[in-house]
Amino acid sequence: MCGIAGKLHLAPGAQATRPEIEAMLRPISHRGPDGQGVYLDGPVGLGHLRLSIIDVESGAQPMANEDETVWIVFNGEIYNFQQLRDVFRTRSDTEVIIHLYEEHGLDCLRHLRGMFTFALWDQRRQRLFIARDRVGIKPLYYCQRPDALFFASELKAILAEPSVPRETNATAVRKFFSFFYVPGEETLFKSIQKLLPGYYLVTEGGTLSVQRYWDLQFSTARAGHAFDDVVEELHGLLGSTVRDHMIADVPVGVLLSGGVDSSAVLSFAVQGTGKKIQAFTIGFDGDQVVDERPYAKMAAAQFGAEHHELTITAEDFWNFLPSYVWHMEEPVQEPPAVALYYISKLARKYVKVLLSGEGGDEAFAGYPNYYNALRFDQMSHRLGPLARPAGLAAALAGRMVGGRHLQRYGPTMGHPLHEYYYSRNSGPTTFFNRSAGRFFTPEFLKSAPFSAPSYMGELLRPVAGLSLLDQMLYVDTKIWLPDDLLVKADKMTMANSLELRVPLLDHVVLEFAASLAPEHKIKGKETKRALKAAFEKILPGEIIRREKAGFPVPYGSWLRRELKERVEDLLLSERAAIQDYVRKDELKKLLAANARGEDYDREVFSLVTLELWLRAFLR
Repeated sequence: MCGIAGKLHLAPGAQATRPEIEAMLRPISHRGPDGQGVYLDGPVGLGHLRLSIIDVESGAQPMANEDETVWIVFNGEIYNFQQLRDVFRTRSDTEVIIHLYEEHGLDCLRHLRGMFTFALWDQRRQRLFIARDRVGIKPLYYCQRPDALFFASELKAILAEPSVPRETNATAVRKFFSFFYVPGEETLFKSIQKLLPGYYLVTEGGTLSVQRYWDLQFSTARAGHAFDDVVEELHGLLGSTVRDHMIADVPVGVLLSGGVDSSAVLSFAVQGTGKKIQAFTIGFDGDQVVDERPYAKMAAAQFGAEHHELTITAEDFWNFLPSYVWHMEEPVQEPPAVALYYISKLARKYVKVLLSGEGGDEAFAGYPNYYNALRFDQMSHRLGPLARPAGLAAALAGRMVGGRHLQRYGPTMGHPLHEYYYSRNSGPTTFFNRSAGRFFTPEFLKSAPFSAPSYMGELLRPVAGLSLLDQMLYVDTKIWLPDDLLVKADKMTMANSLELRVPLLDHVVLEFAASLAPEHKIKGKETKRALKAAFEKILPGEIIRREKAGFPVPYGSWLRRELKERVEDLLLSERAAIQDYVRKDELKKLLAANARGEDYDREVFSLVTLELWLRAFLR
């Protein structure tokens, strides 16, 4: 795991220099404390920061082929590199990419199994080839200017270049208020974009193109298979995948929540090593949320792992928020990311690599939201015109799964799927969406035309005709995973120079899950059915049967109580940058309503992180 950055001059005769590449590497030095390298060749400069995991002695980068006509900087891990390599000078997975490129050109990507971003310079063709892994586990940003192309693992490296403007993308800010993160290729800077998961960028002969090389395809390959056969095949696949993810020349541990996914990963991890596995769990001060630690302890004891715990307080949470925004680089509404930073900091004292159960819910349909949406969709079809909002209350009184769910899903019953799914994802019932006209300033609304339902409709277009469940899983894989969960996973662990691996998001596992019948994922009220069945004879029953808790952080009660005055001081001060977007009088009302116990935790935390982002990156 590493950090990469680079620049390609587009003006004739312009030459890349070591100082400009080193300046890009400096603000992301946390990504690679074990070494730094720079390669220069006329217009191109490639920079690399190394966190040595595999081939510690001889895997330094930038790395070249034998005649030094192809050079690469690489961030990530290729888990099938041992099967791919022939006779190499090193034992590094990086060298595999070079030789695959020499043999297959741009098509080399289809042979790689792993998490990665890389930039490869083909000296003979004068071609720069940049790629990102299929799911977006590793981030990659780029900025195209008239005279140069910049790219890096983090935004900060690109912003180190004085010629890159820091003008805010108002539409991206509006997306953030709609989804609580920024989906898609945009960032909050007009001049900087994300390279999307499953895409590559290539420049040759003065032409830049961005192409997709992979997309998640849902099939019926296993739809007719017996459930027991599916479960047996899944168990074997996960076992081999986790063993591949255990490959390292440094200590490996497991991030343990006490849920099915992380416990399953731990069960395989202990089989892949002769050493005692270190497991890490976090808890929170107070009694406002479910305590995951007893279940984590249970799993650790079951599989003989050495268990470590950490507790954080409201004070810890608040004090880290400016650094949270600095490392995340966008104001993602993801309070568990703060907890992840602290547990990563603890884990770094013992290991250099962590395995996580991230992604099991998106692959195998583990969230309660999937079940709720399916049930409301069934009721919507039964009720027909009565499902429209005007007749909804009378038709459904006392018959739905609960008032909270009715408030969230009800307004879109009977409407097209893109509006329905938008409700499941964040939705028109959130404060920012239903009150946009009075809460935001007219100037901001005018500058940021954006329709979230239309955006969702475009995302769903490639999977029109599939089951509702598969369509939801597809969209979550396209935006929720890479733009919220995985950016959190990368940025918070790398802030502590720690590599996080996510075996349940191996693309082969995702493709297996996408080939299952919907009833193999959800049946009745049982979510993540196949995955749970694969481990019901291995994991303690209390873990298999427990209600999903996610990664609960009591940030809501902290914002209303311990941190209330600090939030108000931050957002209502005269120097608050947030007031360029929101009306101060309406902001006061929102904060007062939240303090009274009305549920605006997500909105308030989002405003806090956006304010801190504006101060950190623009002021």
